Amino acid sequence: MVFASDSPLQGRFEQTLDNAVVYGDAEKETILHQGPIRILLNGWVEVPNERFLSPSAVHHIDSQPLE
Repeated sequence: MVFASDSPLQGRFEQTLDNAVVYGDAEKETILHQGPIRILLNGWVEVPNERFLSPSAVHHIDSQPLE
């Protein structure tokens, strides 16, 4: 199921982080992305420029406080 980006249901199924680090491994050696992301209900991670990271590629995500 896909929701339009302006849908009132968007906030219930997605999470947006303004400043995050997406890691590809447990040791935090492989950084896949730093910056804003949107986590979709199906586990995919959307990064700027309409690019997506597969749930199987992402080990974990740390949210970073804005400085």
